[in-house]
Amino acid sequence: MSALKARVENGRIKLDEPTDLPEGQIIELIPLDEVIATDGDELDDAERAALHRSIDESIEDEAAGNVEDLSKIIAELRAQL
Repeated sequence: MSALKARVENGRIKLDEPTDLPEGQIIELIPLDEVIATDGDELDDAERAALHRSIDESIEDEAAGNVEDLSKIIAELRAQL
């Protein structure tokens, strides 16, 4: 699902477009300026550095061919059920 655009009218949040969310669905809204101010998450510097190291390691694994076909893994897991 893509992001939903909304605006505040008279203290109420109003979607600018229709949605196919089910009736009664609860969603959490975070103001865009808050997302930008926190770089999109609440990671501290150490957590962000660990995340970047992990991403770099994943890229290196992929470049070295150390990858698995996800569809095969899922099929194997389903076969075990």
